[in-house]
Amino acid sequence: MRTEIRHGTGKRLLLSVFLLLGLTVVFFLTRGEKRETAAPQNTSATLVIDAGHGGIDCGALGHDGTRESDLNLAIALKLRALAELYGQDNLMIRQDDSTKSDTEAYSEHRDLECRTELTNTARNPVYISIHQNTYPTGQPSGPQVIYAVAEGSRELGTMLQANLLRSLYPDCRRVAEPVTKRLYVLSHVNCPAVLVECGFMSNMIDLQRLKDSSFQVGLAAVLMGSFLQYRANTERI
Repeated sequence: MRTEIRHGTGKRLLLSVFLLLGLTVVFFLTRGEKRETAAPQNTSATLVIDAGHGGIDCGALGHDGTRESDLNLAIALKLRALAELYGQDNLMIRQDDSTKSDTEAYSEHRDLECRTELTNTARNPVYISIHQNTYPTGQPSGPQVIYAVAEGSRELGTMLQANLLRSLYPDCRRVAEPVTKRLYVLSHVNCPAVLVECGFMSNMIDLQRLKDSSFQVGLAAVLMGSFLQYRANTERI
């Protein structure tokens, strides 16, 4: 799979954008602030950022021991930094290596219930869950967006999938897919919601890109841009 941008001008522009966004992310992530919610300008929606897994539940593992939960959180923190830059109200479901389960022993079901409850209590939420994919063989690669049943989810999901392919995975041909019953949060939130599998940890090229901080910034930028695009479209209706 080719990892470079096809046109020299587009590549230079994308690298410039990544550098600018990277400096912005570094600024926000080094301010030392620990907040569950941000309180910038009032907007019509709350961007709910859910870094999948966490704590004892590390999710998928790469061949080199990379944990999915760590990649999810790294991308989620960069997305929050961009949300704060744009003055976008946001809610981080988790902002460290922890779960949301409130039981004495870890319960995956209760963890998912807590994520759902936090999302449903936010003001006019739009939910984005960040995950990584895996497969028994190393061939599959690229992102996969899954969208919920709630109104607006399909529009957000198809837009986000198209933007990810256009910006970061031009050789991928996947399309956004509707949720299955086994995905608890997407099946129980009452707002526009998507789950983003950013790439395959079982694919060595994908894994190296997903571990790269610059590529994580690119993913966060596409997530943020797609959210803003979706919000602008719905506010015009």
